[in-house]
Amino acid sequence: DPGREAIGGVSMGGFGALDLARQRRFCAVGAHSPSLWEDGGETSEGAFDHAEDFERHDVLEAAQSDPNLFRGAQVWLDVGLDDPFRQNTVRLGALVDAPAKTPPGDHSTAYWRDHVDEYVQFYARALKTCR
Repeated sequence: DPGREAIGGVSMGGFGALDLARQRRFCAVGAHSPSLWEDGGETSEGAFDHAEDFERHDVLEAAQSDPNLFRGAQVWLDVGLDDPFRQNTVRLGALVDAPAKTPPGDHSTAYWRDHVDEYVQFYARALKTCR
């Protein structure tokens, strides 16, 4: 039942959760320090097969044309103040009306570990209210 499923991830997994949530309905989607690039040339080696692959999965570009990109899912975005993806995560949040949380921290396991309780609480609350 897609109305009772949530998806989430950290870093490139956060990007992947967002990309999947725009293709299929979920109750909730969480992206924790999602790896979001504006241009395929900025990506880490191996993140995408080629420029066309990047364009096919460009979540930021898709959000510019569709503010309901995640089909009514409850959305959680967070990114540390010192994370290199902060600007793009905040931008995505503004585009889809899901303001990103920006606590102190960087793009690291320590940051995610410090916030995992918040993530679990978000998913638990979201799943309780899903239809």
